[in-house]
Amino acid sequence: MDLLHSLIFMLNEMSPYILLGFLIAGLMHAFIPQQTFARHLSGTGWGAVVKSALAGIPLPLCSCGVLPTAIAMRRNGASRAASTSFLVATPQTGVDSIAATWSLLGPAFAIIRPIAALVTALFGGMAVGKAEKTGSEATDHSHDGHAHGENTPEIAGGFMKRMAGALRYGFIDLVGSIGGWLVAGLIIAALITVYVPADFFAVLGRNPIFSMIAVLVIAIPMYVCATGSIPIAMSLMLKGLSPGTALVLLMAGPAANFASFTLISREMGRKSASIYLGSIIIGAMAFGLAIDYLLPASWFDLGTIHPSGGHHHEFSIFSTSCSVLLVALLIITFFKNHKHNHIAPTEMTKEYTIKGMNCPHCQAAVAKSINSVAGVEKCDVNLSTGKATVEGDYSDDDLVTAVRNAGFDVEK
Repeated sequence: MDLLHSLIFMLNEMSPYILLGFLIAGLMHAFIPQQTFARHLSGTGWGAVVKSALAGIPLPLCSCGVLPTAIAMRRNGASRAASTSFLVATPQTGVDSIAATWSLLGPAFAIIRPIAALVTALFGGMAVGKAEKTGSEATDHSHDGHAHGENTPEIAGGFMKRMAGALRYGFIDLVGSIGGWLVAGLIIAALITVYVPADFFAVLGRNPIFSMIAVLVIAIPMYVCATGSIPIAMSLMLKGLSPGTALVLLMAGPAANFASFTLISREMGRKSASIYLGSIIIGAMAFGLAIDYLLPASWFDLGTIHPSGGHHHEFSIFSTSCSVLLVALLIITFFKNHKHNHIAPTEMTKEYTIKGMNCPHCQAAVAKSINSVAGVEKCDVNLSTGKATVEGDYSDDDLVTAVRNAGFDVEK
């Protein structure tokens, strides 16, 4: 019962803010033309770096979802510096995760988190820009093409049609994108809260630098979205980890993973990828140490934010209703994302292995790129198996090129 109570408590605390974030994200998607981002983020100077960071902070893209967008920016003329700035800033935050951070970790974390993402993105982008000017990087990988994944054309039509598109994107597409990671984060957090002894992390908490390095070693290889990392950070703080160490998890977990590093190395060169990863590590530790040593501890005291510590919490009708709605959306999108229109095998049917898909946004980007190939009649992209089954009379090379231009690897 303690596990269930802890899980429901965190869900009730987060759900109203998450739903609000999904709504804002949907409105941004429906009413802000994507060409606006492309036009302003395709420069080569410091201005493009600043714009890329500022544009990326509110966007609700995870580290896998941001890759096709950044690659499309790059191939449409954006500099390595601007693309790196976007890659660093975007997955760390988002309107949904900022709202959820406020609900579980308090206003100080909710304010510092996007500031840290902005500063880290500017540092990484400027560093890549300086390296780019030296001419030491590989030749530019400029391609003609269209943005895939999140960089889709704005929703056309009148106000009501755009509102319908906003609701669909926010409460179906976006929920499907981060839903699995959010559930995993909540379950892990509940398990830590209930079964890990209260003083388990006390030793690490007394040595913030050591604890930050340990968190980086764990967080960088794994994949966790910005919203899903919040309940994990909260539960670890309740068990003794310092607030600064929690921020390191919130920054490094969503922003970096091995798949991202490999793809960035291929697209922009190993030096740019190394600077991208280094800026995240340096920025996370710098802001983490600032929180632990320079800012008032009372700002990050979870006891003042959640006086009951999650126990004997009285759930309001509003928060419970939001939780029920969020769970219903998670169930709907789960079945929607796992429903496939399997293609009957024919002589014109081929199967491909797609590498780099981690969420429904990736799945949609791959399907869109395959369907854009001349001669493709239908395709089924299975996220769980990483297989794409394609029917039609088309060129293999054209299909492989289209998928790679979307930011993914493909094997015949």
